[in-house]
Amino acid sequence: METARRLPRLSFGSGGIEQGSRPLPEEVAVALSFNGSTQAVMMATPADLTDFAYGFALTEGIATPDQIDSVDIVPAGEGVDVQVWLKEDAEKRLAARRRTMAGPVGCGLCGIDSIEQAMRPVAQIAPSAFRLSPAQVMRAVASLTDRQPLHDYTRAAHCAAFWTADGMVAAREDVGRHNALDKLAGHVIRAGYGAGAVVLTSRVSIDMVQKVCALGAPILIAVSAPTAHAVDLAEEAGLTLIALARSDRFEVFTHSDRLTETAHVR
Repeated sequence: METARRLPRLSFGSGGIEQGSRPLPEEVAVALSFNGSTQAVMMATPADLTDFAYGFALTEGIATPDQIDSVDIVPAGEGVDVQVWLKEDAEKRLAARRRTMAGPVGCGLCGIDSIEQAMRPVAQIAPSAFRLSPAQVMRAVASLTDRQPLHDYTRAAHCAAFWTADGMVAAREDVGRHNALDKLAGHVIRAGYGAGAVVLTSRVSIDMVQKVCALGAPILIAVSAPTAHAVDLAEEAGLTLIALARSDRFEVFTHSDRLTETAHVR
């Protein structure tokens, strides 16, 4: 499936009306099925779907990578069925977490049937030697510019990227911010990069913190602001939360000890 296509449009401006076209990202129904039963249906960009399967399974607490036998990408009418086959020891976890979601790309908690599920305990970040300097934080944000081809083409996609000691090693895009993060998480765990920072083009809500903590990344950097509860959750989990980040400035909300230099305070 294509990830974007051009559609005709009229442009209104000071120079008058112009006919033309604009590239827009595709969004299709992507069913995530585990052992033959649909767990979620998300509207998503039809790319990197194997990464999506691995990342969704991990960040939603369904299965760890070693509990996944295989992933099959099956066309299903106008959508895609991502069929994930789990090993036997993941069956009980799947049964305990059973839910069906059918939601738009902007919603990360659609279909959760209890407050307890939405506010589930967050995974604790394990101690590590991973640290960043303020200059590296700003370089990580600046590096996003070259890792967003779908956004550059359409101006309508989110990006989640992974920064390590070797620089920006991976990025994934999607029309949904949660989907982009799940795709990145799936790629990171399959590639085995080790410790690093997740860099997001989106705002930081509690579910984004939950997903980053499930991945085990000790630092989250976002270009937009976090919610108050997301900050509380990051503090509880031991996650360094950096937000409102640009190529020349940023703000640290939790666990600033992972910065190797003292940020300038005005």
